[in-house]
Amino acid sequence: MKKIVLVLAGTVSVVVLLFGYDTSTSGPLSTGSQTSVVSGSGATGSGASGSGTTAAPAAGTTVTGDTAQTQWGPVQVELTLDGSTITDVSVVQYPNGNGRDQEINSYALPILVQETIDAQSADIDMVSGATVTSTGYVQSLQSAIDQVSA
Repeated sequence: MKKIVLVLAGTVSVVVLLFGYDTSTSGPLSTGSQTSVVSGSGATGSGASGSGTTAAPAAGTTVTGDTAQTQWGPVQVELTLDGSTITDVSVVQYPNGNGRDQEINSYALPILVQETIDAQSADIDMVSGATVTSTGYVQSLQSAIDQVSA
């Protein structure tokens, strides 16, 4: 009888703890607080992004991608180009409304920036655990590359 009572009490305790756990799916605490992060510089690779029929942008050209709205907040990328080579990427806006957003993006954004500089395109890998931010980043990145190609 004591075993049944102990198992039942343990099960109830686990269920209570699970329902009390606050996940990051509760959304950002503030959608209006985005900050700017500048990471990555120098080009490691070559090749043009987009079609080869358009003229290359001037050295030091900066292009800002469209803001991608994600479920956790907006993501916006700004590219610096030297000719057709991506030399720097700045993440102008990204979700940072709570501690979990800040934790995820502190490791995900530098990886995404380096992937962009290495690939010289929007054909980059997503960062595991930061799928929403990665998707918004790629959308904004592609819109910036499209502006260069236009």
